[in-house]
Amino acid sequence: MDVEILARIQFAFTAAFHYLFPPLTIGLGVILVIIEGIYLKTRIPLYRQMAKFWTRMFGLIFALGVASGIVLEFEFGTNWATYSRYVGDVFGSALAAEGIFAFFLESGFLALLLFGWDKVGPKMHFFATCMVMLGSHFSAVWIVIANSWMQTPAGFHVVGEGINARAEIVDFWAMVFNPSAMDRLFHVLVGCWQAGAFLVISISAYYLLRNRHIEFAQNSMRIALCVAAVASLLQLYSGSRSAELVAEYQPAKLAAMEGVFETKPRTPMVIMGWPDLENRVTYGLKIPGMLSFLAHGDIEAPVTGLDQFDRADWPPVQPVFQLYHLMIAIGMGLIGTAWLGIFLWWRGWLFDLSRPLIKFYHLLLVFSVLAPQIANQAGWFTAEMGRQPWIVYNLLRTSEGLSRTVTANHVLSSLILFIFIYSLLFALFVYLMNDKIQKGPEDPHPTGPKVVGPFPS
Repeated sequence: MDVEILARIQFAFTAAFHYLFPPLTIGLGVILVIIEGIYLKTRIPLYRQMAKFWTRMFGLIFALGVASGIVLEFEFGTNWATYSRYVGDVFGSALAAEGIFAFFLESGFLALLLFGWDKVGPKMHFFATCMVMLGSHFSAVWIVIANSWMQTPAGFHVVGEGINARAEIVDFWAMVFNPSAMDRLFHVLVGCWQAGAFLVISISAYYLLRNRHIEFAQNSMRIALCVAAVASLLQLYSGSRSAELVAEYQPAKLAAMEGVFETKPRTPMVIMGWPDLENRVTYGLKIPGMLSFLAHGDIEAPVTGLDQFDRADWPPVQPVFQLYHLMIAIGMGLIGTAWLGIFLWWRGWLFDLSRPLIKFYHLLLVFSVLAPQIANQAGWFTAEMGRQPWIVYNLLRTSEGLSRTVTANHVLSSLILFIFIYSLLFALFVYLMNDKIQKGPEDPHPTGPKVVGPFPS
């Protein structure tokens, strides 16, 4: 197999595995801050119990995220040396900022978060929780900024020629606030909030179906449902805004995402379908003029089609199209799932498991933890595959970013080892996560009476 394809598969595999964990820590961080804030306000032991349990989950997920993320930085040097030379000035500054402003902040307060419950006061522990949450968010900030620069480069000039060419920053803040950075950052963070919220919802639903830790599960689910409901609507807005930016700055990507082969007015939006590359037509359920309206605010405005680009500059249309629509479908499903829970809570039916439909809804919630993860992965694959054949959009092709001395055999052998090792790591993660879930939270009042939380049932 071609070394470029193998190198791309290896990086995609290791990046996708790593990205299972940061969304959970970012989302869980927000929920931990909310829970500890309620505990500081009410001093109800139940919320200390909740915070301690979800903190243990956070620690496990954080450890796997760090271990799997380090590998990616080495791959830049081993498989993508030319690319690393080209973007070193840009990526170096962004990764340095992530280390200084994000990782040090997060890891510096992590020990207090995990082990400081009986060693520091509640206010100091809450402060540590806030700092860890901010650190995880700042980490996402700088990674997304670096990636967004690859999508919409700004604030730089190119020095040197040929293999020695490289991008140098001339305006740091123009690089940071490149045209797509802030909207893509918001889109990513909201997806992370959804991932963390639905993890809490899933485990809480499991406990309720098993009739275990009822108070804990009910209050955890209420908080997570609020986060999930708000985040799902924010994601709808941020997704629409991101599509507008793609239409403006990466029209070939949008054409692949929507299967637009021909540039013409009243461009339809495809709800579901199948692009036929041979006949250059997309079959499926379409809303006439909707893509023109969403991209340009005018139903008559033409959306740039793939006919405006050389065939060699087309992204891989079929996978980009299908992954994009998978992300959209899951996003709409998450809106319905979260807001159905809010409605059931408002009606007082959310925890009435004697009703078969409510019991079925809770069973659905147990598996809902998978949905944000799949949507997040599909979104990143859409963004990265849609940028092809460019590794830095309109500046450096992916085929030009490869290391010159790495062979296909080298990449294939390391890919096989990565698959083996990461499979073991994932099995260990699932085992440890299941062990923590089965043990459950500590009893917040082993000798005293039950104390319910402030949320109405």
